[in-house]
Amino acid sequence: MKICSVVGARPQFVKAFPVSEALGGHDRVLVHTGQHYDRELSDVFFEELPIPEPDENLGVGSGTHATQTAEMIEKLAGVVTRESPDVLLVYGDTNSTLAGALVGAKRDVQVVHVEAGLRSYNRAMPEETNRVLTDHCSDLLFAPSERAVETLAGEGITEGVHEVGDVTYDALLAVRDRAREHSRVLDRLGHEDGEYVVATVHRAANTENEDRLAAIVEGLADAPQPVVLPVHPRTRAALTATGRIADLPDSLHFVDPVGYLDFVRLLDGAERVATDSGGVQKEAFYLDTPCVTMREETEWVETVEAGWNVLVGADADAIRRNLDRRFAVSEKPQPYGDGNAAGRIARTLERAVGTAPVEDAVRG
Repeated sequence: MKICSVVGARPQFVKAFPVSEALGGHDRVLVHTGQHYDRELSDVFFEELPIPEPDENLGVGSGTHATQTAEMIEKLAGVVTRESPDVLLVYGDTNSTLAGALVGAKRDVQVVHVEAGLRSYNRAMPEETNRVLTDHCSDLLFAPSERAVETLAGEGITEGVHEVGDVTYDALLAVRDRAREHSRVLDRLGHEDGEYVVATVHRAANTENEDRLAAIVEGLADAPQPVVLPVHPRTRAALTATGRIADLPDSLHFVDPVGYLDFVRLLDGAERVATDSGGVQKEAFYLDTPCVTMREETEWVETVEAGWNVLVGADADAIRRNLDRRFAVSEKPQPYGDGNAAGRIARTLERAVGTAPVEDAVRG
């Protein structure tokens, strides 16, 4: 079986490495669209994780959604023509995801979507459009939860759907101990476990709206503990443009983006996290770190229902209050599987495509 995997952004690099390892006996082509091209948002993941260097880097970079997606489609089509894969594997909900799904859907290729069936029900989010369209283009849909399977069924998608769990959980289980042992990020920043908040802000809905961004900064600035905020390039540009970056309080510690192991260590040691990222909500949940989500909705509803996550939007008072209150949580459920999603994906793919790994074919 020849598999062409498409990645382009930080969450996809994280999801790809356990799946890549599970599919290690097959012929694999890894394509990096270049959607994230900053070293700390891209290259460092290939250095830190057991994921091979990309076979193709399309170098698309930033741009409008239309421009970026169109260029990805054109370049990915050329890769598929040259490589003739049996499977085109996409992850998550980025423009890279949608571009890969559209290219595969127009070819004699099995389109496989890892992390299928998630919905925020906010069509103003570009990611929501990407999720819906990708699911409806896909032949095999690997859902992280029972709710995601039910969502797909409600949209008429039942064929090729498999509940496998969340590959991000696989990834965290694989690197958590290594991050605790090897990362020195807390020493560099001068923080101790349980004595700081880690924050991330990157969504366009927050960074491109001056009032929302101002409210978020105000809420974080009043946190009862120091806040470590690895600054996404989009966020830094927005704060610089408004002049706010020069007036930030000392309690708000802006740092450059960090590698995956350092970020896992930061998240693991934090008293809590404040974020607008879907992936960080999950990672916090897996690491038992209470989460304050600066959005009005989430695709990871189970984290809210379990009491480990709260939605506060861009409301300074709500951010401040929930960074200070005690989270009353009971025993944590496992709505996203047991950390063996990648193995289930590999076995299901082998059955569906009808091909054994290369070493099995040789032995047979």
